[in-house]
Amino acid sequence: MPETKRKTTTSTAVKQRYIDKTYTEFRAKLRNEDFAEIDAFIQSKGWSRADFIKKAYEIMKERQP
Repeated sequence: MPETKRKTTTSTAVKQRYIDKTYTEFRAKLRNEDFAEIDAFIQSKGWSRADFIKKAYEIMKERQP
């Protein structure tokens, strides 16, 4: 009986199901000038936008009374 090759790739649908199960999207509408300023800051630090939100949240938690 000939051996069949094992599939070695993961389908896009499987990847999308994992993403949908593991992550939640966070969206905000910002004025263009505010977005440009924040985005320039994020890029200057080499962060992702998710990193920026996480760091902002950590700072906010530290400053809570």
